[in-house]
Order: sequence, then structure tokens, then C-alpha cells
Amino acid sequence: MNITKLITTFREIFEVQPEQAFFAPGRINLIGEHTDYNGGHVFPCAITYGTYAVAKKREDNLVRLYSVNFPDKEIIEFDLTKLEYEKQHNWANYPKGMIRYIKEAGFSIPSGFECVIEGNIPNGAGLSSSASIELLTGVLLDGLFKLGIDRLDMIKIGKRVENEFIGVNSGIMDQFAIGMGKENAGILLDCQTLNFHYAPIQLDHHKILIMNTNKRRELADSKYNERRGECEEALSQLQKKLPIEALGQLTEAEFDENQSLIANETVRKRAKHAVYENMRTLKALEELNAGNLEAFGQLMNQSHISLRDDYEVTGVELDSLVEAAWKQPGVIGARMTGAGFGGCAIAIVENEQVESFIENVGAAYQDKIGHQADFYVASIGDGAKEISMEVSE
Repeated sequence: MNITKLITTFREIFEVQPEQAFFAPGRINLIGEHTDYNGGHVFPCAITYGTYAVAKKREDNLVRLYSVNFPDKEIIEFDLTKLEYEKQHNWANYPKGMIRYIKEAGFSIPSGFECVIEGNIPNGAGLSSSASIELLTGVLLDGLFKLGIDRLDMIKIGKRVENEFIGVNSGIMDQFAIGMGKENAGILLDCQTLNFHYAPIQLDHHKILIMNTNKRRELADSKYNERRGECEEALSQLQKKLPIEALGQLTEAEFDENQSLIANETVRKRAKHAVYENMRTLKALEELNAGNLEAFGQLMNQSHISLRDDYEVTGVELDSLVEAAWKQPGVIGARMTGAGFGGCAIAIVENEQVESFIENVGAAYQDKIGHQADFYVASIGDGAKEISMEVSE
């Protein structure tokens, strides 16, 4: 992304020079899927795709926003005293919600500002562009008005915007990964306590490939609620004997010993995934700390198999991509990422094999599914931050 181009756009639209520049990444979850609401761990990282902004304070109460990605929406403007959700404000409701809740948290935003933003996160790929805009707004307000917001508080405000202002019932992983991301590191996050550890991911000889099925995730919401219900049912049956509050508190051995308490076979499979996937996520931290990238890849593969067979959230598109990926030379591991039923899969691939991987997996997918998949080469990058106005990022 060229910051110089963004500055030029700002000058053309607002006829002044911007003062500061900011960036917030997208995120992927490397392992630990459908574990968050089961009291377990997730293992996301920030990626080098994301959302950029240049901004300048105004003298009055007006906030004026322009997105290069939505030029047809033109400049969206609102007053600092009128921070209600408005459908016609479209994408600008994310920054508006952040402004509102940061003010409600007691921070002074004494004037409005002008801002041009542009994102290069693939649209609809499930890489969390909404949380990226939320944290971008957080660091922008923090930087323009010298607020000194604690990063964890900013992350929680981003989640609140998503849940209460926008009305999407999602967890904290997206905002956490985007707010706390670190170059060449994954984050092992306990979704209950928000305790976290960084794990080194040295990909000197490998790339992360994001593979987009280009299938809309129509089923994801209804099936998500169904899976949550099944896990709650399993938990209540296990609680008749075990003093636990969440499936994520069990080891594999404890689950195996007590799984007969769960009457329904399907519900038992759902619970098995939640327990085993959480343990895989903890093992991932150990393996990466020991520098065992190959072992981490094996855990990714096992994760996909469990999501396919026990949790049943993959679908033919994701399975086709991942199973084609497993057959390619130079692949360390591959799995679906996100809620499932469409969206994206990820693979870790040796640098020399990236081109042939994209060609071969793309052809296999096209043959089987009848439409194209898109591929993006990503690196693990830093979290949301102010950036230099001088350089092209």
C-alpha cells in the first residue's frame, strides 16, 4: 500500500495536508477453531494485509470520512454530538461506534477530524476487516488527540462496537489479534481470562497462503448457533459427574474416560472436537517454542480433520482446497480457518513451491467446484499502530 497515494487522495478531497498516518492489520486464526465459546484457547496472528488511514484534526465538531474502497459513498460526515448508528452511514458506523464508546469511557475528543482510509484485506474473505477498522480508529484517535488509551481497553471497546453498536455477537479474538499482533509471532489467547503468550513463528523459508473458496458463508450463523447448543448439551451431561465450567477445562484423557456420559453420538463428537482442538492449540505453543514447524503443521492438519469429521463445519469447498493442498510438495500443513461453511483455508508452504501450489490447487478446485478460488500470500505482521507519513508501507 502506497501512503503517498493516500496523502494525494486526502489533499484532493479535503484540500489540506494530512498530519498523521495509521495502520491496523487483518488477522487469521492459525489453530483453535470453535474453541473460544467452549472456554478454550485460540491461536491467531496479525497479517500484513490491513487498513490504512491518513488524518488531520479540524477546528469544529465535524468528523468527515472517505474510503477509497467505497468511492460511491463519497464523504460521510457526522457531528461529535450525534453518534448514533445510522444505516446509510454504512462502513463509517465502525469508526462512529469507536468514537462514541471511547468518549463514554471518559476520554476527551475535543474536535472533529478528516480522514481517508483504504484497505487491502480481500473482501468477504473472513479476515476481519471490521475489527481492523475498529482498531484503526482506536489508534487514530489515540494518536491525533494524545489520549493514552490502554491497548486492552481499546480492544474491549472494539468488541463492544461489534456487539452493541453493530449488533454482531462475536468474541474478542479478532480485536485482540489486531490490537496485540506482533511480527513473526502467533498469540495463544485464553478467551476466558484474556491471558496470552506470544509464540515465535519463524517463516524464513515458508509463506502463509490464504485460500478463499469464494463461497458465501450462508450457513455459518445458523450452524454456529446449532454447534454452540450441542456443546452446551454435552457440557451439562458431563457436569453431572465432573466439576467443570467449560469443555476447555478437560484433557483428552479426561474426556475419553467420561464421554459415555454424553448420550447422543453427534453431541459426543462435537464435544470431542472442542476438547481435542483446545489441547492441539496448547501443543502448538509448545512445538513453536521448540522451533518444530513440521509438528505445528501436523497439528493444523489434525485440526481440519476434526472440523470435518467431528464438528462437521467444513463443506465440500473447504475440504477440496485443503485436501488438494495436502497433496502438494513443500506443504507443512493446511486447514480451514474461521467459522466454516465457506470462507477461507490457510496453508504453510515452502517459498520455492508457492507458484506451483497456487497453480495446482487452483486447478484442482476449479475442476471439482466449477468456480475459481483466490490465493493471497501473507506474512505475520504487527498490530495496529501509527506509521510514518514518509514511507510507502
